Amino acid sequence: MSPRPAALAMLMLAVAASAARSEPPPPGAPVTPDKPIQLFNGRDLTGWYTYQKETGYDDPHGVYSVEDDTIHVSGEGAGYLATEKAYRDYHLSVEYKWGERTDGSKYVRNSGVLLHKTNVDHVWPTSIEVQLAQGCEGDFILIRGENKDGEPGDATITCETRLAEDKKTRWQKGGKTTVYSGRQFWWSNHQPFFKELRDTRGKDDVASPLGEWTKVECLCRGKRITIKINGVTVNECFDARPSAGRILLQNESNEVYFRNVVLRPLPK
Repeated sequence: MSPRPAALAMLMLAVAASAARSEPPPPGAPVTPDKPIQLFNGRDLTGWYTYQKETGYDDPHGVYSVEDDTIHVSGEGAGYLATEKAYRDYHLSVEYKWGERTDGSKYVRNSGVLLHKTNVDHVWPTSIEVQLAQGCEGDFILIRGENKDGEPGDATITCETRLAEDKKTRWQKGGKTTVYSGRQFWWSNHQPFFKELRDTRGKDDVASPLGEWTKVECLCRGKRITIKINGVTVNECFDARPSAGRILLQNESNEVYFRNVVLRPLPK
């Protein structure tokens, strides 16, 4: 028996909606948590939306999925999973571990947590990246992105730094006040002259070995951001702009899993 016209119309609408996802609604005023918020419920991607460089808001290849209570990012293409809401003044904790797929190069596996995303969706949007690349866990990268008119986003960070033997900055509390000028702000004990080859480790790395979970904590208080990797404070910036926005989990052509994505109120 053929479906009734009304039922057929509803079916066609559902298929059309699933085939082409639209831009998510504005995030609204940033939320400051007063109790723990489970950003990932362990079952599905409720509260998140996807964006891929190649397909926009559509995810026809299932790059982002849920497997065994984890978020699975297959590593195909480039893009991100973004919270529908914006947040400010919070303690974010998330755990990640690498999968098997890489981008095919000889260089380190790469991903990141992008904080305070503002402006339009594209690869990559205005935000402050907490680097998760091997050996670089906890580095800061400022992404100025673009606004809706195609102009660079309004973004900056400042760090207290020292110069290591390789003439690159390292975070050092009480060090020289340095405004971001286009290079990474490397975490405190990033190994000088570290050759970023896949599955290598710096001698002082605090991230977990390949195949194990690493915990990342981002404490965002006003315009200050403090980063911990496996409980060790590795980097800090201040005068951060933007100081609120969406939170993104990055797909940078390497397979990665995320779990225990939680926002908590900041400690007093």
